Amino acid sequence: MGREFSFFKRNIERSKKYYISNSLKIKVGIAFSGREIFFLISRGVWLKWIMITLGIETSCDETGIGIIDHHRILANLTASQIVHSRYGGVVPELAARNHVKAIMPLVRVGLEVAMKKLSDIDLIAATNGPGLIGALLVGLSFAKSLAIALKKPFIAVNHLEGHVYALRFGLRRFRYPFLVLLVSGGHTEIVLVKEEFIYETLARTADDACGEAFDKVAKLIGLPYPGGPYIEKAARTGRVGVVRFPIPRPKSMGFSYSGLKTAVLYYVRDNPGYDQNDIAANFQEAALDHLVEVSRRALEQTGVRYLGIVGGVSANIRLHEKFKDLARDSGVTLLVPGPQYCTDNGVMVARAGLARYKKYGASDVNTDAIARQSLDQIGT
Repeated sequence: MGREFSFFKRNIERSKKYYISNSLKIKVGIAFSGREIFFLISRGVWLKWIMITLGIETSCDETGIGIIDHHRILANLTASQIVHSRYGGVVPELAARNHVKAIMPLVRVGLEVAMKKLSDIDLIAATNGPGLIGALLVGLSFAKSLAIALKKPFIAVNHLEGHVYALRFGLRRFRYPFLVLLVSGGHTEIVLVKEEFIYETLARTADDACGEAFDKVAKLIGLPYPGGPYIEKAARTGRVGVVRFPIPRPKSMGFSYSGLKTAVLYYVRDNPGYDQNDIAANFQEAALDHLVEVSRRALEQTGVRYLGIVGGVSANIRLHEKFKDLARDSGVTLLVPGPQYCTDNGVMVARAGLARYKKYGASDVNTDAIARQSLDQIGT
């Protein structure tokens, strides 16, 4: 029985590696991190507890690169594509082409910021869906090629699961089960996270996502794309109550923004002298109140004590105010990541990929891009 004993240090963390039996190819690692001791056992593969993970996000119109050392963020870079603003929405072909241009320079800069080399990367994670197929394929192909060239494991990550793991950055610990409101330009849904990697979608939109409704209303009143930040800014000087838009109230547990969007369309058509700021303020109130009401029902239905909010719209300050009131009234703990982790980013992909890799191992390099995939549909 051969034995190899080695030490290595990374910051304040230490690790010992033992090769117990070469014939059986069983390797046991003991990693010391603070007061905790972790035992990782696998067949034929040495799984380090402390891994340098590269995360790549290209599901829509933002190229995100993240590098983490276990849970510590070493680099978090995002390249946004302003080219779409002239069209009032994302053009899939342009998004894919711009990812091709941005991904290599962004990885180089990310490695410089993290003070790492490509050879230091232990795991490569990339979003494989849901999202725009062309955009997804850029990041996915790049990640798989890099993994093959470096002989490092590759892990595919669901974009929505990445957002859920954004809650792990900078927030105090919380326990399962918990609710997550995913609210962005492409998604609006409430998910019950029963335990790690076990999801149940309780509510989703029947038509437009919340962020999509913000974009369309912004276009109706002459504001640029993406509409969310511009409507939020205009709403600060708008008069709430001057214009009354209906708060959507679907009979079933779910979201719907088509009626609210149509109400704004008719108001703009019938009132040519409308005040842009007033419309922005009152639309925002109705759109966010809808999120609050459905979330309240989900909390009552499940009885959980933690509510997380993720996705691009979760950066909205007025949304924070409304959900703080909901959390206080419902006696639950509100979890919202920092603004840099609300929108699409690479570190959330790296964090989710690392967690999934440790439990299930690497993904097949033949893993394909998926346009639509709910959290309930993710395989294990």
